[in-house]
Amino acid sequence: MNDEQAVRGLLADQVAAMKAGDAVALAGRFTEDAVGFDLAPPLAHGSAELRDPSGLVAWFATFDGPVDYEMRDVVVTVGGDVAFSHSVNRMSATPAGTTDRFDLWFRSTTCFRKVDGRWRVAHEHSSTPFYMDGSMRAAVDLLP
Repeated sequence: MNDEQAVRGLLADQVAAMKAGDAVALAGRFTEDAVGFDLAPPLAHGSAELRDPSGLVAWFATFDGPVDYEMRDVVVTVGGDVAFSHSVNRMSATPAGTTDRFDLWFRSTTCFRKVDGRWRVAHEHSSTPFYMDGSMRAAVDLLP
């Protein structure tokens, strides 16, 4: 398996873990010094938080049933022991206590580093655009 295939495999594992609600697998992807810029506050998440599955376990519990997740238009670039990817991702779930399922499309950029021969996530950045019309509303109605 070449490096690009290995990175794509790590991304496929992320999708599978999200769909399975596997917090341990999701938390196990990160380097010891990883940083995440996620959709949820705060502005930055440090390695200790990213590598601790308890936050993800609590988050998965806020939904009735599984979370559906996909990555579309994935581009991977590898150079030596570093790589990055970008994609447009979709998350869909039903918040606990409701019957209304949501679909959220967002942008994702992930930076990888090969550590001891294994690709790991060193930085993950997810974002939604916002309307620059003065409303400052997140543009969660966009579709690819």
